[in-house]
Amino acid sequence: MNEEKRYRDFGDFLREFFPFKVQKISVNAGFTCPNRDGTKGVGGCTYCNNQTFSPDYCHTEKSVREQLEEGIAFFSRKYPEMKYLAYFQAYTNTYDELETLKRKYEEALAFPDVVGLIIGTRPDCMPDELLNYLAELSKHTFVMVEYGVESTLDRTLERINRGHSWEESKEAIRRTADRGIYTGAHLILGLPGEEREEILHHADLLSNLPLTTIKLHQLQLIRQTRMGREYMEHPERFLLYTAEEYVELVIDFIERLNPSFVVERFVSQSPKELLIAPDWGWKNYQFTAKVNRRLEERNTWQGRLFSQE
Repeated sequence: MNEEKRYRDFGDFLREFFPFKVQKISVNAGFTCPNRDGTKGVGGCTYCNNQTFSPDYCHTEKSVREQLEEGIAFFSRKYPEMKYLAYFQAYTNTYDELETLKRKYEEALAFPDVVGLIIGTRPDCMPDELLNYLAELSKHTFVMVEYGVESTLDRTLERINRGHSWEESKEAIRRTADRGIYTGAHLILGLPGEEREEILHHADLLSNLPLTTIKLHQLQLIRQTRMGREYMEHPERFLLYTAEEYVELVIDFIERLNPSFVVERFVSQSPKELLIAPDWGWKNYQFTAKVNRRLEERNTWQGRLFSQE
Protein backbone atom coordinates (compact mmCIF):
# COMPACT_ATOMS: atom_id res chain seq x y z
CA MET A 1 0.00 0.00 0.00
CA ASN A 2 1.18 3.52 -0.78
CA GLU A 3 2.72 4.91 2.43
CA GLU A 4 0.82 8.17 2.08
CA LYS A 5 -2.55 6.47 1.72
CA ARG A 6 -4.55 4.34 4.08
CA TYR A 7 -6.24 2.34 1.34
CA ARG A 8 -5.19 0.88 -2.03
CA ASP A 9 -6.01 3.48 -4.63
CA PHE A 10 -7.04 2.72 -8.24
CA GLY A 11 -4.70 5.35 -9.66
CA ASP A 12 -1.75 3.73 -7.89
CA PHE A 13 -2.83 0.34 -9.23
CA LEU A 14 -2.86 1.64 -12.80
CA ARG A 15 0.58 3.21 -12.31
CA GLU A 16 1.90 -0.22 -11.33
CA PHE A 17 0.71 -1.55 -14.69
CA PHE A 18 1.28 1.40 -17.03
CA PRO A 19 4.32 3.72 -17.31
CA PHE A 20 2.05 6.55 -18.52
CA LYS A 21 -1.14 8.35 -17.47
CA VAL A 22 -4.32 6.37 -18.24
CA GLN A 23 -7.95 7.50 -18.43
CA LYS A 24 -11.13 5.43 -18.81
CA ILE A 25 -13.38 6.33 -21.75
CA SER A 26 -16.98 5.10 -21.43
CA VAL A 27 -18.53 3.27 -24.37
CA ASN A 28 -22.19 2.44 -24.93
CA ALA A 29 -22.03 -0.46 -27.37
CA GLY A 30 -25.79 -0.87 -27.67
CA PHE A 31 -26.20 -3.94 -25.50
CA THR A 32 -29.35 -4.69 -23.52
CA CYS A 33 -29.79 -6.81 -20.39
CA PRO A 34 -31.49 -10.15 -19.63
CA ASN A 35 -33.34 -8.33 -16.88
CA ARG A 36 -34.88 -6.02 -19.47
CA ASP A 37 -35.50 -8.11 -22.57
CA GLY A 38 -37.64 -10.73 -20.83
CA THR A 39 -35.00 -13.47 -20.51
CA LYS A 40 -34.77 -12.92 -16.75
CA GLY A 41 -37.30 -10.13 -16.33
CA VAL A 42 -38.53 -6.80 -17.65
CA GLY A 43 -37.97 -3.27 -16.49
CA GLY A 44 -34.47 -3.88 -15.18
CA CYS A 45 -33.23 -3.36 -11.63
CA THR A 46 -35.53 -1.09 -9.67
CA TYR A 47 -32.80 1.55 -9.14
CA CYS A 48 -31.48 1.59 -12.72
CA ASN A 49 -31.49 4.53 -15.10
CA ASN A 50 -28.42 4.32 -17.34
CA GLN A 51 -28.57 8.04 -18.06
CA THR A 52 -27.01 8.56 -14.62
CA PHE A 53 -23.56 7.43 -15.78
CA SER A 54 -23.45 7.79 -19.56
CA PRO A 55 -21.42 10.78 -20.82
CA ASP A 56 -22.88 12.93 -23.58
CA TYR A 57 -20.78 11.25 -26.27
CA CYS A 58 -22.14 7.76 -25.38
CA HIS A 59 -25.00 7.27 -27.81
CA THR A 60 -25.79 3.95 -29.45
CA GLU A 61 -26.27 5.53 -32.87
CA LYS A 62 -22.51 6.18 -32.80
CA SER A 63 -20.02 3.40 -33.39
CA VAL A 64 -17.54 2.30 -30.75
CA ARG A 65 -14.86 4.12 -32.73
CA GLU A 66 -16.86 7.35 -32.91
CA GLN A 67 -17.52 7.34 -29.17
CA LEU A 68 -13.85 6.75 -28.40
CA GLU A 69 -12.84 9.49 -30.83
CA GLU A 70 -15.10 12.03 -29.10
CA GLY A 71 -14.20 10.93 -25.59
CA ILE A 72 -10.47 10.96 -26.25
CA ALA A 73 -10.68 14.36 -27.95
CA PHE A 74 -12.02 15.79 -24.69
CA PHE A 75 -9.03 14.61 -22.63
CA SER A 76 -6.24 14.80 -25.19
CA ARG A 77 -6.39 18.58 -25.43
CA LYS A 78 -5.15 18.84 -21.86
CA TYR A 79 -3.12 15.60 -21.70
CA PRO A 80 -1.72 14.86 -25.19
CA GLU A 81 0.45 11.99 -23.90
CA MET A 82 -2.41 10.18 -22.15
CA LYS A 83 -3.47 6.63 -23.05
CA TYR A 84 -6.94 5.16 -22.60
CA LEU A 85 -8.96 2.20 -21.39
CA ALA A 86 -12.18 1.55 -23.28
CA TYR A 87 -14.82 1.12 -20.59
CA PHE A 88 -17.83 -0.84 -21.83
CA GLN A 89 -20.19 0.45 -19.19
CA ALA A 90 -23.89 0.74 -20.12
CA TYR A 91 -26.12 -2.26 -19.44
CA THR A 92 -24.65 -5.80 -19.83
CA ASN A 93 -21.55 -5.76 -22.00
CA THR A 94 -21.13 -9.51 -22.35
CA TYR A 95 -24.73 -10.15 -23.40
CA ASP A 96 -24.52 -10.98 -27.10
CA GLU A 97 -23.10 -13.53 -29.50
CA LEU A 98 -19.39 -14.16 -29.04
CA GLU A 99 -18.44 -12.92 -32.51
CA THR A 100 -20.38 -9.70 -32.02
CA LEU A 101 -18.66 -9.12 -28.68
CA LYS A 102 -15.23 -9.82 -30.11
CA ARG A 103 -15.83 -7.42 -32.98
CA LYS A 104 -16.78 -4.57 -30.62
CA TYR A 105 -13.96 -5.20 -28.16
CA GLU A 106 -11.41 -5.41 -30.95
CA GLU A 107 -12.78 -2.27 -32.59
CA ALA A 108 -11.99 -0.47 -29.34
CA LEU A 109 -8.53 -1.99 -28.99
CA ALA A 110 -7.68 -1.02 -32.57
CA PHE A 111 -8.26 2.66 -31.81
CA PRO A 112 -5.04 4.68 -31.39
CA ASP A 113 -3.86 5.06 -27.78
CA VAL A 114 -6.38 2.56 -26.38
CA VAL A 115 -4.33 0.23 -24.21
CA GLY A 116 -6.96 -2.02 -22.65
CA LEU A 117 -10.57 -2.89 -21.84
CA ILE A 118 -12.79 -2.69 -18.80
CA ILE A 119 -16.03 -4.61 -19.28
CA GLY A 120 -19.01 -4.09 -17.01
CA THR A 121 -21.45 -6.98 -16.79
CA ARG A 122 -23.66 -9.21 -14.66
CA PRO A 123 -22.52 -12.38 -12.86
CA ASP A 124 -25.06 -14.46 -14.79
CA CYS A 125 -23.81 -13.33 -18.22
CA MET A 126 -20.31 -14.76 -18.52
CA PRO A 127 -20.16 -17.95 -20.61
CA ASP A 128 -17.00 -20.04 -20.57
CA GLU A 129 -16.25 -19.42 -24.26
CA LEU A 130 -16.17 -15.67 -23.63
CA LEU A 131 -13.99 -16.10 -20.55
CA ASN A 132 -11.58 -18.19 -22.59
CA TYR A 133 -11.38 -15.45 -25.23
CA LEU A 134 -10.83 -12.72 -22.59
CA ALA A 135 -8.17 -14.83 -20.88
CA GLU A 136 -6.27 -15.11 -24.15
CA LEU A 137 -6.73 -11.38 -24.81
CA SER A 138 -5.42 -10.54 -21.34
CA LYS A 139 -2.06 -12.10 -22.22
CA HIS A 140 -1.48 -9.24 -24.66
CA THR A 141 -3.37 -6.26 -23.22
CA PHE A 142 -5.00 -4.99 -20.04
CA VAL A 143 -8.41 -6.61 -19.44
CA MET A 144 -10.67 -6.19 -16.43
CA VAL A 145 -14.16 -7.60 -15.95
CA GLU A 146 -16.32 -5.68 -13.48
CA TYR A 147 -19.34 -7.48 -12.04
CA GLY A 148 -22.40 -5.74 -10.66
CA VAL A 149 -22.78 -7.63 -7.38
CA GLU A 150 -24.69 -4.83 -5.55
CA SER A 151 -25.42 -6.93 -2.43
CA THR A 152 -24.50 -10.26 -0.85
CA LEU A 153 -28.05 -10.73 0.47
CA ASP A 154 -30.40 -12.70 -1.76
CA ARG A 155 -33.44 -11.05 -0.20
CA THR A 156 -32.08 -7.65 -1.27
CA LEU A 157 -31.23 -8.89 -4.76
CA GLU A 158 -34.80 -10.14 -5.10
CA ARG A 159 -36.27 -6.90 -3.75
CA ILE A 160 -34.36 -4.77 -6.27
CA ASN A 161 -35.26 -7.16 -9.12
CA ARG A 162 -31.62 -7.91 -9.75
CA GLY A 163 -32.31 -11.29 -11.36
CA HIS A 164 -29.27 -13.16 -10.03
CA SER A 165 -28.14 -14.59 -6.70
CA TRP A 166 -25.13 -14.03 -4.44
CA GLU A 167 -24.02 -17.57 -5.28
CA GLU A 168 -23.90 -16.65 -8.97
CA SER A 169 -21.77 -13.61 -8.11
CA LYS A 170 -19.28 -15.73 -6.20
CA GLU A 171 -19.07 -18.29 -8.98
CA ALA A 172 -18.53 -15.69 -11.73
CA ILE A 173 -15.81 -13.90 -9.74
CA ARG A 174 -13.94 -17.14 -9.08
CA ARG A 175 -14.23 -18.37 -12.67
CA THR A 176 -12.91 -15.06 -13.99
CA ALA A 177 -10.02 -14.69 -11.55
CA ASP A 178 -9.05 -18.33 -12.07
CA ARG A 179 -8.29 -17.47 -15.69
CA GLY A 180 -5.91 -14.71 -14.68
CA ILE A 181 -8.25 -11.85 -15.60
CA TYR A 182 -8.42 -8.77 -13.38
CA THR A 183 -11.78 -8.98 -11.63
CA GLY A 184 -13.82 -6.21 -10.04
CA ALA A 185 -17.05 -6.00 -8.05
CA HIS A 186 -19.53 -3.15 -7.75
CA LEU A 187 -21.55 -2.73 -4.55
CA ILE A 188 -24.30 -0.31 -3.51
CA LEU A 189 -24.20 0.63 0.18
CA GLY A 190 -27.55 1.39 1.81
CA LEU A 191 -30.02 -0.60 -0.27
CA PRO A 192 -33.49 -0.68 1.34
CA GLY A 193 -33.97 -3.22 4.11
CA GLU A 194 -30.28 -3.67 4.91
CA GLU A 195 -29.12 -2.96 8.47
CA ARG A 196 -25.72 -1.39 9.11
CA GLU A 197 -24.11 -4.63 10.29
CA GLU A 198 -25.44 -6.45 7.23
CA ILE A 199 -23.86 -3.79 5.00
CA LEU A 200 -20.52 -4.16 6.77
CA HIS A 201 -20.74 -7.94 6.49
CA HIS A 202 -20.68 -7.50 2.70
CA ALA A 203 -17.02 -6.55 3.19
CA ASP A 204 -16.31 -9.77 5.09
CA LEU A 205 -17.89 -11.94 2.39
CA LEU A 206 -16.33 -10.13 -0.57
CA SER A 207 -12.92 -10.16 1.12
CA ASN A 208 -12.68 -13.91 0.79
CA LEU A 209 -13.10 -13.80 -2.98
CA PRO A 210 -10.24 -13.39 -5.53
CA LEU A 211 -11.09 -9.79 -6.44
CA THR A 212 -8.71 -7.18 -7.83
CA THR A 213 -10.88 -4.10 -7.38
CA ILE A 214 -14.03 -2.99 -5.62
CA LYS A 215 -16.30 -0.06 -6.41
CA LEU A 216 -18.62 1.34 -3.79
CA HIS A 217 -21.35 3.87 -4.11
CA GLN A 218 -24.16 5.23 -2.04
CA LEU A 219 -27.78 4.40 -2.73
CA GLN A 220 -29.17 7.13 -4.98
CA LEU A 221 -32.86 7.54 -5.73
CA ILE A 222 -33.19 8.43 -9.40
CA ARG A 223 -36.10 9.80 -11.38
CA GLN A 224 -37.80 7.49 -13.87
CA THR A 225 -36.98 4.36 -11.83
CA ARG A 226 -39.24 2.07 -9.85
CA MET A 227 -37.18 2.62 -6.72
CA GLY A 228 -37.47 6.36 -7.17
CA ARG A 229 -41.25 6.07 -7.36
CA GLU A 230 -41.29 3.78 -4.31
CA TYR A 231 -39.29 6.35 -2.35
CA MET A 232 -41.67 9.15 -3.29
CA GLU A 233 -44.65 7.05 -2.17
CA HIS A 234 -43.07 5.37 0.88
CA PRO A 235 -40.00 7.30 2.12
CA GLU A 236 -40.23 5.49 5.46
CA ARG A 237 -38.93 2.33 3.77
CA PHE A 238 -35.55 3.96 3.11
CA LEU A 239 -32.66 4.96 5.32
CA LEU A 240 -30.68 7.66 3.54
CA TYR A 241 -27.33 8.60 5.02
CA THR A 242 -26.06 12.13 5.36
CA ALA A 243 -22.70 12.69 3.68
CA GLU A 244 -20.95 12.60 7.06
CA GLU A 245 -22.72 9.38 8.07
CA TYR A 246 -21.80 7.76 4.77
CA VAL A 247 -18.13 8.71 5.23
CA GLU A 248 -18.14 6.83 8.53
CA LEU A 249 -19.92 3.86 6.93
CA VAL A 250 -17.33 3.70 4.14
CA ILE A 251 -14.46 3.77 6.62
CA ASP A 252 -16.06 1.07 8.76
CA PHE A 253 -16.49 -0.95 5.56
CA ILE A 254 -12.92 -0.68 4.28
CA GLU A 255 -11.54 -1.45 7.75
CA ARG A 256 -12.99 -4.94 7.22
CA LEU A 257 -11.97 -5.17 3.57
CA ASN A 258 -9.17 -7.37 2.28
CA PRO A 259 -6.10 -5.08 2.22
CA SER A 260 -5.02 -6.48 -1.16
CA PHE A 261 -8.13 -5.11 -2.90
CA VAL A 262 -7.93 -1.90 -4.89
CA VAL A 263 -10.69 0.54 -3.91
CA GLU A 264 -11.68 2.21 -7.15
CA ARG A 265 -14.22 4.64 -5.74
CA PHE A 266 -16.43 5.38 -2.73
CA VAL A 267 -19.32 7.31 -4.29
CA SER A 268 -21.12 7.97 -7.54
CA GLN A 269 -22.37 11.33 -8.75
CA SER A 270 -25.60 11.32 -10.74
CA PRO A 271 -26.79 14.26 -12.84
CA LYS A 272 -28.57 16.72 -10.57
CA GLU A 273 -31.65 16.83 -12.80
CA LEU A 274 -32.14 13.07 -12.33
CA LEU A 275 -31.33 12.84 -8.62
CA ILE A 276 -34.17 12.71 -6.08
CA ALA A 277 -32.04 12.02 -3.01
CA PRO A 278 -29.63 12.21 -1.28
CA ASP A 279 -28.26 15.48 -2.64
CA TRP A 280 -25.07 16.07 -0.67
CA GLY A 281 -23.63 18.79 -2.87
CA TRP A 282 -20.16 17.20 -2.77
CA LYS A 283 -18.05 16.37 -5.80
CA ASN A 284 -16.42 12.93 -5.85
CA TYR A 285 -12.96 14.36 -5.16
CA GLN A 286 -14.33 16.29 -2.16
CA PHE A 287 -15.80 13.10 -0.74
CA THR A 288 -12.51 11.25 -1.22
CA ALA A 289 -10.66 14.05 0.55
CA LYS A 290 -13.09 13.78 3.46
CA VAL A 291 -12.54 10.00 3.67
CA ASN A 292 -8.78 10.47 3.71
CA ARG A 293 -9.06 13.09 6.44
CA ARG A 294 -11.28 10.90 8.61
CA LEU A 295 -9.00 7.88 8.11
CA GLU A 296 -6.18 9.96 9.57
CA GLU A 297 -8.34 11.34 12.38
CA ARG A 298 -9.48 7.83 13.31
CA ASN A 299 -5.96 6.45 12.77
CA THR A 300 -7.32 3.54 10.79
CA TRP A 301 -6.78 1.94 7.39
CA GLN A 302 -8.06 -0.59 4.87
CA GLY A 303 -7.93 -4.09 6.29
CA ARG A 304 -7.37 -3.11 9.92
CA LEU A 305 -10.20 -5.45 10.97
CA PHE A 306 -9.87 -7.91 8.09
CA SER A 307 -9.91 -11.58 9.04
CA GLN A 308 -9.44 -14.38 6.54
CA GLU A 309 -12.19 -16.98 6.81
